[in-house]
Amino acid sequence: MTRIDAKFAELKAQGKKAFVSYVMAGDPDFDTSLELVKGLPGAGVDIIELGLPFTDPMADGPTIQLAGQRALDGGMTLQRTLDLATEFRKTDDITPIVMMGYYNPIYSRGVDRFLADAKAAGIDGLIVVDLPPEEDAELCLPAQAAGLNFIRLATPTTDDKRLPRVLQNTSGFVYYVSITGITGSAEAQATDVGPEVARIKAATDLPVIVGFGINTPEKSRAIASVADGAVVGSAIVAQIGAGKPVAEVLAFVKTLADGAHSA
Repeated sequence: MTRIDAKFAELKAQGKKAFVSYVMAGDPDFDTSLELVKGLPGAGVDIIELGLPFTDPMADGPTIQLAGQRALDGGMTLQRTLDLATEFRKTDDITPIVMMGYYNPIYSRGVDRFLADAKAAGIDGLIVVDLPPEEDAELCLPAQAAGLNFIRLATPTTDDKRLPRVLQNTSGFVYYVSITGITGSAEAQATDVGPEVARIKAATDLPVIVGFGINTPEKSRAIASVADGAVVGSAIVAQIGAGKPVAEVLAFVKTLADGAHSA
């Protein structure tokens, strides 16, 4: 059982929905980013999604693209992202970390070396947005064999014919993308999301977490009420990009977490 599996079992026993937060590793710099990540569990975050900075983030909207650029400009790399996770683990051995990014940096490092290093750094799961199920042998299956969850995205365009393929080797949870398009580009609607989550849950026992287009405590609560939890990324990253102090960002995160937990 991974930390992700354990967290969902704990939340289920408590009758609570999950709150997942996304932050870009190294944004705006390593030290500030580490301070922020260390503060997330205390702000009510159940699972941390840690963005891996990349030069060509095709699925991300302007807010997260800029965060990646700030991190890269500050010298952030795959190794430094693993270093950040390692530092976090010195004081928190419970909160799951999912690394979210693109395949190129992993491929450049070498899959076997990356998986060994990620495991050693305390990474629990991977979301690699540009590797479709047809490429499972590339990273997904080796990751599962190494004890890491491989989390897949389902979208409004994932039809009933495609869904079983998407779910086939997914573990940890299913990440449902509530809108068509890039991150931060539109608002999620619970009335649209609810039936889609039900459709996915009919095909898998895994928790279904919904992200994209959630930017207020009210939205977080509404989406969590029709799913197993909510993910917020761009709204948090925008606060960091605006130069807000860490304490202020964490206070905002807590409002979002409270929203999801009240669902």
